[in-house]
Amino acid sequence: MLIIIGALVVIASVLGGYVLSHGELAALWQPYEVLIIGGAAFGAFLISNPVRTIKSVGKSFPRLFVGSPFDRLFFLDLLTLMYDLFDKARRGGVMSIEADVDDPQNSEIFNRYPSVLRQADITDYVADYLRIVSTGSMPPHELEGLMDMEIETRLSELEKPADAVNRVADALPGFGIVAAVLGIVITMKSLGGPPEELGVHVAAALVGTFLGILAAYGFVGPLGYSLHQLAAQEIKAYEAVKVSILATMGGMAPQLAIEFGRKALNSDVRPTFQELNDYVRSR
Repeated sequence: MLIIIGALVVIASVLGGYVLSHGELAALWQPYEVLIIGGAAFGAFLISNPVRTIKSVGKSFPRLFVGSPFDRLFFLDLLTLMYDLFDKARRGGVMSIEADVDDPQNSEIFNRYPSVLRQADITDYVADYLRIVSTGSMPPHELEGLMDMEIETRLSELEKPADAVNRVADALPGFGIVAAVLGIVITMKSLGGPPEELGVHVAAALVGTFLGILAAYGFVGPLGYSLHQLAAQEIKAYEAVKVSILATMGGMAPQLAIEFGRKALNSDVRPTFQELNDYVRSR
C-alpha cells in the first residue's frame, strides 16, 4: 500500500508542479520516447541476468504490494515451533524429533504452524540443522560456521532481484540521454522547417531525459531498495533459528533458547517476552 501511495505522491508532485508552472501535460506524452527508454531498459535487464534471477524478480514484486509474510505473527509461530521441538527433544531425547525433522510436512509439530511450513526454505533450514544436532556429531562452533555460511549464501540469493532492479535504475538516466540524442538527431534533420516544428522535436528530446531520470529515481530505484528490505526481513528468520539452536546446544532451557532467537529480531516485528511466553502457553 505504501508503494502505491508513494508512487502517487511522486506523480502528483512532479506533474502538479509542472502544471502549476503553466506547463502543458500533452507535451509530456511522448510514446516513442517511452518505447526507446522502456524497451532498452528491459532488453538490458534480460541481457544482464540469468533466467533464475528474472523469475525471482517476478516472484518478489507481489510481496511489495501485499506485504512481507515475515511479520510479528510469523515470528511468534517460528519461535514457538522451535520451543516445541526443543521441549520434545529435552523430554524424550534428541532422537525423539527425528521423525519431525525428517518429514516436516507430515509432522504434528510443524503442522501446528502453517505460516512457517509455507516458507519451504526456512522449514528446510530448521529441519536440516536439527537433524545434524540429533546426530550429536558436530561441535557447536563448527555448526555455527556452517549455519553462517548458508545464511550468507541465502542472503546473496535473496538480494539478486534487488541488485538486478537497481542496475536497471542506474541505467535508466543513460537510456533517457539516448532517447534525447535521437530526438536531437531528428531535430537536426528538420532545421530547415518552421520554428514550431523544431520546438516540438526539442521538447520531445528533453522529455526523454526527463522520463529516464524520473523513472530511475522516482520508481525503479526505490523498488530495488524495497526488495533489499524484504531480503533483510527474511534473513532475520534464519538468524533467529540459528541462535536458538546454538543456545539449546549450549544447554539452555527451551524457553531461554527461544529468547535468544527473539533478541535477534528487529524491534518492529519482535514480540515482547511476555507476549511470546503467553503465545507458547496458548499453543
